[in-house]
Amino acid sequence: MERDLEQALSLAATDGRVDYEQDVRPILERRCVVCHGCYDAPCQLKLSSHEGLRRGASEERIYEPKRINEMRPTRLFIDAKTPSEWRSRGFSPVLNEGPSSPENNLRNSVLYHLLSLKQQHPQPSTGKLPDSFTLELNREQTCTTIEKVDDYAREHPLWGMPYAMPNLSEKEYQTLVAWLAQGSPAPALPGPSATVLPQIREWERFLNQDSPKQRLVSRYLYEHLFHAHIHFSGSPTREFYRLVRSTTPPGKVIDEIPTLRPYDDPGSSTFYYRLLRYQPGIVIKNHIVYEFSGQRMQRYRELFLEPDYDVRQLPGYETWVASNPFKVFSAIPAESRYRFLLDDAYFFIEGFIKGPVCRGQIALNVIEDQFWVMFFDPNQPVITNNAQFIGEMANELQLPADEGSNLDLLRIWTDYWEGQRRYMEEKQAWFKTIGSHDLDHAMNYIWDGDGENPNAALTIFRHFDSGSVAYGLIGNEPETAWIIDYPLFERIHYLLVAGFNVYGNIGHRMSTRIYMDFLRMEGEDYFLAFLPVSQRKAIRDSWYVGQRRAIEELFSAPQAWLQTESVTGYQTDDPQGELYRHLKGRLSAVLQQTQAMNRCGKTECGNRDTESARADSAMQKIARLQGENLHAFPDVAFVRVKTGRAEGDLAYTLIRNKAYKNVTSFLADERERDRSDISQDTMTVVNWLEGSYPNFFFSVALSDIDDFTQRCATIRNHDDYEQFVNRYGVRRTHPEFWALADWFQDLQARRKPILSGLFDLNRYQNH
Repeated sequence: MERDLEQALSLAATDGRVDYEQDVRPILERRCVVCHGCYDAPCQLKLSSHEGLRRGASEERIYEPKRINEMRPTRLFIDAKTPSEWRSRGFSPVLNEGPSSPENNLRNSVLYHLLSLKQQHPQPSTGKLPDSFTLELNREQTCTTIEKVDDYAREHPLWGMPYAMPNLSEKEYQTLVAWLAQGSPAPALPGPSATVLPQIREWERFLNQDSPKQRLVSRYLYEHLFHAHIHFSGSPTREFYRLVRSTTPPGKVIDEIPTLRPYDDPGSSTFYYRLLRYQPGIVIKNHIVYEFSGQRMQRYRELFLEPDYDVRQLPGYETWVASNPFKVFSAIPAESRYRFLLDDAYFFIEGFIKGPVCRGQIALNVIEDQFWVMFFDPNQPVITNNAQFIGEMANELQLPADEGSNLDLLRIWTDYWEGQRRYMEEKQAWFKTIGSHDLDHAMNYIWDGDGENPNAALTIFRHFDSGSVAYGLIGNEPETAWIIDYPLFERIHYLLVAGFNVYGNIGHRMSTRIYMDFLRMEGEDYFLAFLPVSQRKAIRDSWYVGQRRAIEELFSAPQAWLQTESVTGYQTDDPQGELYRHLKGRLSAVLQQTQAMNRCGKTECGNRDTESARADSAMQKIARLQGENLHAFPDVAFVRVKTGRAEGDLAYTLIRNKAYKNVTSFLADERERDRSDISQDTMTVVNWLEGSYPNFFFSVALSDIDDFTQRCATIRNHDDYEQFVNRYGVRRTHPEFWALADWFQDLQARRKPILSGLFDLNRYQNH
């Protein structure tokens, strides 16, 4: 170890001053942040900012299924500000915190020792990694300290950093070592750019007006945008802001009020809405972008300020009031609130797909692997568009509120479900009065995006332990679909985004999970209401054989609506397929835009050339595969098709959609799948990069694309898949792994300069 330290010091001495932004940050982001960037970063070591390095590591896991009680929050930049404060919270340093010298800066740095360990003991360069590497989602973590790092190295010589990934290049290693030896100097934090500063002043002036009406509207906006990475129109592509509550007014240094939820009591009668620059590197897992512009502000005025209504008394922040948006914001017209959500439905759905709730055990286990989402038209006389009805139902629409103690689950199974039952019964009574509508006419009840908004149709993918959202109706016709109205949309946000506490106790996690069951069933039942009575129940029962029947008995849901005919005029014996075709017709104007939105974030991306057409045709053969042919494939795989021209290479995503019959309850084990489940597995193939956590990479020359697709079709067992990976796969041990990972990162950055972020490699499989 001493000889390695001397060599490192010698290398560091030959380097000039290393600049963090120019030299260090790019290496950290591409080689370290790709696993250490989110709530689930190993050992809570977040390397996406210098502050994360200074905070260090902790053995306490945020995502800990066995945790009974609420843990103390550990939000970077918010819950503590200095290394000493983080030490008092149990974080251990990974940088030298003693007297500074090149030798001390390396000798006392855990980060240096782990980087050095990797250089001394490179991992295998071919084949799978040995079983000694732990790679499961909930794997046990070993969070070493400077006092134990030598023991760690002896026990796990192959566990240097980057963990279970190829070594850094010599240049990358030398740069990081030189920077560490120099004391890991911090960069100066940039302030707002010249184009953003006047916009911040205008927005903070708008949000902090004194009238009760404006104050209520600003509260509504904050509770819906607190998680956004706000990008100002015309500003640099990688400059983002957070909307926060501060004790200090505009023009003063921001002092963020560190509440867990946006509707928690700020603790001060006077506070201000401020825009704080987001400093860490951008990881796509939590990059949820929302634009502020002059047009946006005008839209807010039209929706919230120009309508004639009075706000006579501002609501308080008592938990059981503040957690219910139907009480807090009852003065604001319901149509305005609904249209606000519809304008950017993709953003709000991304909130729970990319937010901290989305890690398998809470929201994801109760949804299908692929389903379509549409919305009721706010102009139609649907009972849930009626402000008076929503106001009368406010108590029944109460969501579980975490008050810091383990709630009695019996209360969840009684109080919340009884409220849901009463709400369903009231809707059901109205449902009986509306009569039946011809199928063509019934399509008017579906929002068509006003003919121009691609948010009207979305596809949600569940990738086992993560998820993603795409514009449009993507892939094969799904087994299920949701139609969302305003109360359902608002509750999804308040349950899974505004009200979810990732540090919460088991009662909070369970209540969130159970209530999400209610919401999923509600969205699916709206879809089913468009189908004929004669087949409605049979279709619903086929979705969840066995398990759903038990859930319905447990919750005793009102059933009369199943016998109320609402839509007529079906011409075939496949009404669900017929309904999908009519929905596509209703949404045809916006569906033309959605493929481009997915590829480049705009409604037009330019034409695809002949090479693209050839690759598209070949890849669609994979999309037709089904059942056991797919059992060896990962949930999400990125494919690079090499054309011979680097700038012309193509990217695809293979998304395996697993069929489940029991995705209905927190009681079900999501790994329980019988052979009939597996026979219904499908593959979605898209010509863009979908998802935040690629599980595997493939690389194929365009000249071999037909062989690639044919070999996919002939995979019957793991041996076949192993041969396929040997030919086209890029394992964790592959010498070109980092080059290919960088290519995908660069491609996404070029296609979506504002919306892109680093793909997370934490869940890359050891195939």
